[in-house]
Amino acid sequence: MPEIKPEIDLEHGQEPELDLLMIVSTTEADSVLLPLAGACARRGLRWTCFFSGDGVQVLDNPAVVQMIGDADQPVACEHSWAGRMGAKSCPITLGSQTDNSALVGRASTVIGL
Repeated sequence: MPEIKPEIDLEHGQEPELDLLMIVSTTEADSVLLPLAGACARRGLRWTCFFSGDGVQVLDNPAVVQMIGDADQPVACEHSWAGRMGAKSCPITLGSQTDNSALVGRASTVIGL
């Protein structure tokens, strides 16, 4: 079987664009997201979030909205936003699960909250 090589060649000095991607999918995620994002900022890490499912509701928290300003192109699932937040304006870019996949491809570490 042939060896599968990642697109990012860490052995030859190529680094991923993001140190951390947090996929936020629960309403309770802000209790972990806020301190974790703060730690990322203190360490100078490149990080972002993709908000999906019930996780889009944490964008109602002003502290999350303020913190997400430090993220690298955060995205909220458009379908999840419409289903849970209605016509309310989203404070970040609306996108799709395709955007989520693209973010996963850019990140060296992915965690779910």
